[in-house]
Amino acid sequence: MKAIDLLGGMTAETFLQDYWHKKPLLIRGALKDVGAPVDFAWLAELSRSEDVESRLIEYKNGKWLAERGPFRAGRLRRLPESDWTILVQNVNHHLPHIADILWRFDFMPYARLDDLMISYAPPGGTVGPHFDSYDVFLLQVGGQKRWQISSQQEDAFIEDAPIKVLRDFQAEETFVLEHGDMLYLPPRYAHYGVATEPGMTYSIGFRAPSAQELATEFLVYLQDRICVPGRYADADLKPHAGAAAISPEMVDQVSAMLAQISWDRGTVTDFLGHYLTEPKPHVFYEGPEDELDDDDFAAAARDAGVVLDLKTLILYSDDMLYCNGEPLQVDAGDVAAWQQLANTRQLPGDAVSDTMIPLLLEGYLGGWWQPRPQA
Repeated sequence: MKAIDLLGGMTAETFLQDYWHKKPLLIRGALKDVGAPVDFAWLAELSRSEDVESRLIEYKNGKWLAERGPFRAGRLRRLPESDWTILVQNVNHHLPHIADILWRFDFMPYARLDDLMISYAPPGGTVGPHFDSYDVFLLQVGGQKRWQISSQQEDAFIEDAPIKVLRDFQAEETFVLEHGDMLYLPPRYAHYGVATEPGMTYSIGFRAPSAQELATEFLVYLQDRICVPGRYADADLKPHAGAAAISPEMVDQVSAMLAQISWDRGTVTDFLGHYLTEPKPHVFYEGPEDELDDDDFAAAARDAGVVLDLKTLILYSDDMLYCNGEPLQVDAGDVAAWQQLANTRQLPGDAVSDTMIPLLLEGYLGGWWQPRPQA
């Protein structure tokens, strides 16, 4: 069993058995080398973009205020010296060194990893005491932040607030996180972070869709794939007492029609492949500006290998592969190589076969991956 630095030298097996979904874990010095810290200047620049999800939370005159980006530069210049927080989602889609941090959490399935959100707060900055419905790792980058946490079940929120702030937070433990410290919290574990010095929190969140969302998306998936034969007919229609009545016979016949809709484990697997890799609505892919021709791309891929775009996700189940909401039709002999690309997010040139080139070229032109840059 391999010790994991991010977990303070704990193994994945120990973490999953003793902490995951169960109780908090404070890890001092979990990750100090984060590359260039994404400070307020970086976040302000990202928050001005249309394809970036960003929020600004302020606590002013006893009231919570919330705004959604994109923000104009003038709006951010007017911010006071304290009591606000700016949050930017999916920073891993825009900065390679932040994506590298997210994918270091590969002791968890990529199907569960969501994104790396970064928030910046001056002294007093907070989003209030709240619950998250998902697991989260909170990594402190620069400055200091005081975290109070609670296993309380009381979840009444402040009325009329634009964000869900707990009305009666009952702190049980308090930690002060400094640069490189990280706090893991299971779902619905109340927490309240307040910046005591200017700094950033890198939040590594995990996908936890509700049963309602899964059911709704599964029905959307099915509607394009089901084929129910027959047509409603009532050759044995009888006289009826009320013209507006829906007859039991109609209900029975339609029930029998709908009972023809069925699915199995393979259907659910295929749904999850599409659903879990489907890009979020604000995500777009751009092909290369200086496009290589077919032969030059093939040569570059065989020589240097390929690397996934920051926004691309490949998942697989056995020999079924999915990328960005689409199935990948790959040669049976190439499945292991495609799985390697999915797992490590890059593939060396000597693993690129001739039969992979056409699909790799198609994805390259769509902006899903590119030849790995030469050192």
